[in-house]
Amino acid sequence: MNRLAQTHGLTDVQREILSTVRDFVDKEIIPVATELEHRDEYPQDIVDGLKELGLFGLMIPEEYGGLGESLLTYALCVEEIARGWMSVSGIINTHFIVAYMLKQHGTQEQKDHFLPRMAAGDIRGAFSMSEPALGSDVSAISSKAVRDGEEYVLNGQKMWLTNGGTSSLVAVLVKSDEGHPEGTAPHKSMTTFLVEKEPGFGEVRPGLTIPGKIDKMGYKGVDTTELIMDGLRIPANRVLGGVTGRGFYQMMDGVEVGRVNVAARGCGVAQRAFELGVRYAQQRHTFGKQIAQHQAIQFKLAEMATKVEAAHAMMVNAARKKDSGERNDLEAGMAKYLASEYCKEVVEDAFRIHGGYGFSKEYEIERLYREAPMLLIGEGTAEIQKMIIGRRLLEEYRFQG
Repeated sequence: MNRLAQTHGLTDVQREILSTVRDFVDKEIIPVATELEHRDEYPQDIVDGLKELGLFGLMIPEEYGGLGESLLTYALCVEEIARGWMSVSGIINTHFIVAYMLKQHGTQEQKDHFLPRMAAGDIRGAFSMSEPALGSDVSAISSKAVRDGEEYVLNGQKMWLTNGGTSSLVAVLVKSDEGHPEGTAPHKSMTTFLVEKEPGFGEVRPGLTIPGKIDKMGYKGVDTTELIMDGLRIPANRVLGGVTGRGFYQMMDGVEVGRVNVAARGCGVAQRAFELGVRYAQQRHTFGKQIAQHQAIQFKLAEMATKVEAAHAMMVNAARKKDSGERNDLEAGMAKYLASEYCKEVVEDAFRIHGGYGFSKEYEIERLYREAPMLLIGEGTAEIQKMIIGRRLLEEYRFQG
């Protein structure tokens, strides 16, 4: 075995795509990632390179100009990109989720209008569920859409938009009372709107403001923002799927594949942390020998490598289950939970192996140490994943007494 996290059963096309992405990561991302991250600079050259590789259209069907690849192929590409710099994988993740939601739930007109330009990378996607006061409780959304003739008027404040500034299309989840009388279950009165806007900050279209970037501990480079709607008018033909009241299910479908993506990011960051740890352990000497020769360090490396392998296997299983057309919320929840927790642990062990140097900004592990915690929160906390997993297990193992 020459490297961890190998995936068996790939086609020649999949192997070629992954080889191309891995070379791009090694040559174009890793050498500049830490410098760009410390400056919190958007990686425009890297994004342009991904656009040339066709990654913005990786899962978009060929009829719309994409590559028509599987979720597994996409997840393995994300794993490679996150190994280089997790923020870059975030730039394409939200774009991918919006494209997936359009492909699965959009009207034919919406697909024809958006998907070809999304495949080319000319339209960049973002999606918005969260709000300042609701956390993981999506049913508590307070942003609203009110019908006014052939338009809807949207009002409310959204939070934690990845690509909020750089995107030109945002899938926004709000409450819509039209056809859903008072007392309707919250998840049946939500609608997803496709909101087109200009990239940038400030008022990006009448009634829509992106105030600016949120300053974060890690996950820098990629812009994370608020979104404020104040009398935002959206045509009725920009309701995703053309029918109100289906937004919750559409978003949950997107988040389900997003959880595979977050699992893949955790795998990639953990792989890089292991690479840094095992390399440093063979460079640093104490008590007359490499620290890699000390049993305590070998134990750490063994645990780290085992966690990388286990997380990768669960991520691949979740992706393949979704690709087969089967329900995969259990597998996606398990993969996201395990990969994010193991990522945190592997990064911390690599940090410990580096000793005092791990605390220095000159060493890459310092950046990974600040990035890993985001994966514990993104696409649902560990507690949310365990709720999903527990409920699904009770469905599968229902006791008939």
